[in-house]
Amino acid sequence: MRRLNALRAIAVAAGLAIAATGCGVTSGGGSAATSGSAADSGPLTGLRIMVPNTAGGGYDTTARTAAKVMNDTKTATNVEVFNLAGAGGTVGLARLVNEKGNKDLTMLMGLGVVGASYTNKSEAKLTATTPLARLIQEPGAIMVPKDSPYKTIGELVDAWKKDPSKLAVGGGSSPGGPDHLLPMQLAQAVGIDPKKVNFVSFDGGGDLLPAILGNKIGFAASGAGEYIQQIKTGSVRVLATSGAERLEGVDAPTFKESGIDLEFTNWRGIVAPPGVSDADRDRIVAALTKMHGTDEWKAALKDHGWTDAFITGEEFSTFLKEQDTRVADVLSKLGLA
Repeated sequence: MRRLNALRAIAVAAGLAIAATGCGVTSGGGSAATSGSAADSGPLTGLRIMVPNTAGGGYDTTARTAAKVMNDTKTATNVEVFNLAGAGGTVGLARLVNEKGNKDLTMLMGLGVVGASYTNKSEAKLTATTPLARLIQEPGAIMVPKDSPYKTIGELVDAWKKDPSKLAVGGGSSPGGPDHLLPMQLAQAVGIDPKKVNFVSFDGGGDLLPAILGNKIGFAASGAGEYIQQIKTGSVRVLATSGAERLEGVDAPTFKESGIDLEFTNWRGIVAPPGVSDADRDRIVAALTKMHGTDEWKAALKDHGWTDAFITGEEFSTFLKEQDTRVADVLSKLGLA
């Protein structure tokens, strides 16, 4: 976790655009070989979405929101979400890759799993999975508990500059993931050597939240959508967000508004095991596409501060390969992969 002696290069690389077996996944009108025909054959049934970290984090929130929308709109029925946490998401990734041909199983994932697959020396890689869809993007946020002495991002940065190693920053991803890359980039942007940053890694937002509320860290870097209820009640305060525009529903400036020249976004998507047939893949993609078009999903995007980033097929497959290659190249140069 503290192997930060070369993290300046990781931060530079953050130009990256920068989820058990159950009932068979079927469609009500029988088998279909294309997304279009699958979309017309009835709702998908029996889909399972694995979340590769703890409950309450960004992957978990995204998966459960998607499942609820699909169930509520009859885009799919009996969609189940379950958690399999560990090693920055790579325990879940290994499970997925080992279940070759399992048309019932999918996994919610994102940039954090890409980085963790290398920093945790995982034999399983996302390039071995079956890409389904990229769902969302979201900006990062710098957050503190309500009783923090830091009221603005400027006050926090001033204190951070005085002793970067003393003020611990927590994130819900492993080194190489979005919650790690964000504070590294922020450090560079404000003139702090990333090698001196004291980054503490947590296995998802569900584990990070108690650390924020319990004053176990100086501040947190993560997606605000994971903590929206705590932000609304005032137990967590957002000092700044990393998007091009202010995050709706969050009373905090962007970095650029605060005089910090930095923009940063994270993304999340969904993949299936290797060896899934084209017909089964297309059934799931068709259901996700129908979900994406519902008013309920559009409302969920707004409620969570997510940006619509929906792509499927070869476009998502190409995107995943590019992300994997970029992360692998950077971490390899640092001796972390």
